[in-house]
Amino acid sequence: MRAVPAPKVWVTGLTVGAIAAVTVLAVQADKGPHPTATAAARPSASASPGASPAPSKSAESTAVPDGSGTGRRVVYSLGQKRVWLVDASDAARRTFTVWPGTVSPDPGTYAVSSRAMATTGSDGVQIENIIYFAAKSGVSIAFSNAVDGSSPPPAEGKQTGGVRTRAADGEALWTFGETGTAVVVVK
Repeated sequence: MRAVPAPKVWVTGLTVGAIAAVTVLAVQADKGPHPTATAAARPSASASPGASPAPSKSAESTAVPDGSGTGRRVVYSLGQKRVWLVDASDAARRTFTVWPGTVSPDPGTYAVSSRAMATTGSDGVQIENIIYFAAKSGVSIAFSNAVDGSSPPPAEGKQTGGVRTRAADGEALWTFGETGTAVVVVK
């Protein structure tokens, strides 16, 4: 009759084998490509209410469009798909790219008419930091960011007025764009 190893021996053998397999996989994974993050991927958006956000590097390298007015305002360029947060001294405190919906406002000066912390966008995406400033063809136009961080293209055949931002930019815009703040839309 053959001796059967005790259960402890089997458990020990399986544990050693599992540790060896995990070690081999970890060494192989370490040799592969690694994702990297840049400072531009997650800009800081912390600010006290009513304060201007801190300048970002992109704010220094991209000038506020000519003809966009003076004083504290949000400037939205349709052609550049870019927004500037401009303080009372006409200095760009932050700038960032956006993803417009299918309905764009006409060039002109508007004001933040209302704000909402969160809702579901007309495209079915959960959004937050919603800042309404215009309407066109029965569609409300507002800045917002997707809660999940996505920036999908607008659904075909739907009229959407959401101008989507990255989450950190949405937070900065929420802090800056109080009700009544001027929003200047340029070509």
